[in-house]
Amino acid sequence: MYKIKLFLFIVPLVISSRIDQDNSSFDSISSEPKSRFAMLDDVKILANGLLQLGHGLKDFVHKTKGQINDIFQKLNIFDQSFYDLSLQTNEIKEEEKELRRTTSKLQVKNEEVKNMSLELNSKLESLLEEKILLQHKVRYLEEQLTNLIQNQPEIQEHPEVTSLKTFVEQQDNSIKDLLQTVEEQYKQLNQQHSQIKEIENQLRRTGIQEPTENSLSSKSRAPRTTPPLQLNETKNTEQDGERTSGIYTIRPSNSQAFDVYCEVKSGNPWTLIQHRIDGSQNFNETWENYRNGFGRLDGEFWLGLEKIYSIVKTSNYILQFELEDWKDNKHYIEYSFHLGNHETNYTLHLVEIAGNVPKSLPEHRDLTFSTWDHKAKGHSNCPEMYSGGWWWHDVCGENNLNGKYNKPRAKSKPEKRRGICWRSQNGRLYSIKSTKMLIHPVDSESFE
Repeated sequence: MYKIKLFLFIVPLVISSRIDQDNSSFDSISSEPKSRFAMLDDVKILANGLLQLGHGLKDFVHKTKGQINDIFQKLNIFDQSFYDLSLQTNEIKEEEKELRRTTSKLQVKNEEVKNMSLELNSKLESLLEEKILLQHKVRYLEEQLTNLIQNQPEIQEHPEVTSLKTFVEQQDNSIKDLLQTVEEQYKQLNQQHSQIKEIENQLRRTGIQEPTENSLSSKSRAPRTTPPLQLNETKNTEQDGERTSGIYTIRPSNSQAFDVYCEVKSGNPWTLIQHRIDGSQNFNETWENYRNGFGRLDGEFWLGLEKIYSIVKTSNYILQFELEDWKDNKHYIEYSFHLGNHETNYTLHLVEIAGNVPKSLPEHRDLTFSTWDHKAKGHSNCPEMYSGGWWWHDVCGENNLNGKYNKPRAKSKPEKRRGICWRSQNGRLYSIKSTKMLIHPVDSESFE
């Protein structure tokens, strides 16, 4: 292209110079014909060259015009594609905004449903506790009523018992309704959780990732029901030297046969009379259940005051307390003891022998056993205030290994005293995670 422009610039100069030469030498040329004809030939040659150059330029212009048209067509196609992409981008942004709004609404609804479910769970737990307490009271009243009916058949059912039965039935119906409501709430939570997960997946597919709330993955805790009060009949054993730990059937003198859990330690057998490990068994039981025993021998249980008395009444025994706190520190204390019969409310008399925990139970004093429905004289409020049956003395709440099982949460001292606790004489209050009460004869040969 640069050469063509240069050629077009030079050609006029050459023609003008030739014309000037022709005009200056016109007179001389007229006298020389041959020289004039030679100059015309040069002009013809030059004109022919210019004509060919014009044709070449014309072809070049047509070719360039076609290329420019192709470029314009491609630019139009690109503009159309870019416009379509911008429309799709706007649609995606609108969908994204709608998904964000939907996610926010679902999260708010999820929080409301979760709070409602937690409230229902707390109400349900309180109702269950009230139901258990009422069942204990009704059971006690029914036992007293049965005895009265046997002695005096003509006496009609006490109105208080009838009203209590009606109240318990109403509580059962309310609890069933609450359980059904909680199940429906759980179903709604699961559905909303699935919807939110699906929305999150859609956001990820569009290249947008929303932060998920921790509350979406939280699970409401289901209410715990009290397990049936029964003794396990399976004979489980654990090897410990030549003897084995497990469940055995024994028959103390002048007594019926019953099962006990025998724990072998350093070759010596110890009879387990109480075990607390996880709070699965309710220990706020009646006097009759504390007399006969309750729970499972392979879990949490109370052997029974009458059974304990039948074992220890004919020989001298050692009573050992094994305690473990929530920091996994283990303690123990041993007493020589004497246990009275039911006429003395199973009075306990202790003398300390050994141990690595400050003593709490008073020595050389008679401690009487009480429950909420059978209160020893002078300790009328202890079982109701601190839950469970125990050997109480002058001051309530000093120690109670049969109290309510409290999980390791921040609690006030009064609340700790209502649970499993051991308060030493120096004033320190131990919150207990697990307990064992074991007995062993002073004379090992007397153990059967």
